[in-house]
Amino acid sequence: MPRRALVTGSAGFIGYHLCRRLLADGWEVTGLDAMTAYYDVALKDRRHAMLMQSPGFRAVHGLVETPGLVADLAKEAEVIVHLAAQAGVRYSIDHPRSYVEANLIGTYEVLEAARATQPAHLLIASTSSVYGANTEMPYAEMHKADHPMSFYAATKKAGEAMGHSYAHLYGIPTTLFRFFTVYGPWGRPDMALFKFVKAILAGEPIDIYNHGDMRRDFTYVDDLVEGITRLIDCTPTTSAGPMDSLSPVAPFRIVNIGNGAPVGLMDFVKAVEEATGRAADKRLLPMQPGDVPATWADAALIEALTGPLPRTDIRDGVRRFVDWYRDFYRV
Repeated sequence: MPRRALVTGSAGFIGYHLCRRLLADGWEVTGLDAMTAYYDVALKDRRHAMLMQSPGFRAVHGLVETPGLVADLAKEAEVIVHLAAQAGVRYSIDHPRSYVEANLIGTYEVLEAARATQPAHLLIASTSSVYGANTEMPYAEMHKADHPMSFYAATKKAGEAMGHSYAHLYGIPTTLFRFFTVYGPWGRPDMALFKFVKAILAGEPIDIYNHGDMRRDFTYVDDLVEGITRLIDCTPTTSAGPMDSLSPVAPFRIVNIGNGAPVGLMDFVKAVEEATGRAADKRLLPMQPGDVPATWADAALIEALTGPLPRTDIRDGVRRFVDWYRDFYRV
């Protein structure tokens, strides 16, 4: 019998790539997505349409925070991967309620579903943004993450705490993974790479925050998905060593999934210029509220758990995105 997974946020950028990988590996996947209008719904529709070409994929339209919906869908799932969330650091400043509903209430519904159905493994997406004001780098899972710089980060940190409490109370094997600036084909229009490519190809200026003095641990989406799929069968039961975030009171672990090598923003822009064949008109601006100057993942834990992950070179990854963008938008 094929293995069965429930993936929330299946029409999202990461959700689409994860579902595609699971289907290729022979899984049956139920994908839940609300198709919210945070960004172009047509992009989400196209992702789901491509997934539905596989007979192993079932698409469900609905809000993750709908009472009982996830619990109903999870009844036959061996694994739950919770990716649905209201994303975006800056959007959370003006629309905080949507983060409460999707990230807090939505995560509560997923946890209740796991309590009722007892999956073999519950995996939940968090973010490197939870490290907030922490200046010790690279960011390691054992570092404190008590000073979020945005409401988005605060809701994701709360989701981690909620997950731990359910893992302790109900014995649910739970892994939280913190993402680091994921990019690649089918990426979100609100992310820097999409904005840069769109503007450069249109001959418009791009906004460079903190006057370019920023670094990000850019993670290519296929590398990220490889990490998630490896973690599915790596339940949090045995310690991997002193760097392990394994809880002393619950089958619960937090894992960074990142490249482990930060890239300067201006080097990133240079990769975009090379891929598009055009020079960018750069508009230098101050730091935005809620943002941080640098992120950098310590990848020692995930490599101890799953072995070395692929690390796509930033120039190759950016080129693949530009190729996808030109094809999808007929530029």
